[in-house]
Amino acid sequence: MCKVALIGATVVAAAGCSSWDSMNTRQKSTAGGAAIGGVAGAVISGGSVLGTVGGAAIGGIIGDQVGK
Repeated sequence: MCKVALIGATVVAAAGCSSWDSMNTRQKSTAGGAAIGGVAGAVISGGSVLGTVGGAAIGGIIGDQVGK
């Protein structure tokens, strides 16, 4: 069940990036970092919501710093 929810969340997040072309490098890095961090957080925490959200937040921050 968690796998299905994770895949669904990833699809929704990717659909939200449909305007990817109008984003600058920093915004793209932040979105990519948040997506990767969310998946990593879900895997590490065994699908917990807190782990997923925490991973997305940390990934977004790292992506933002890389995109500077």
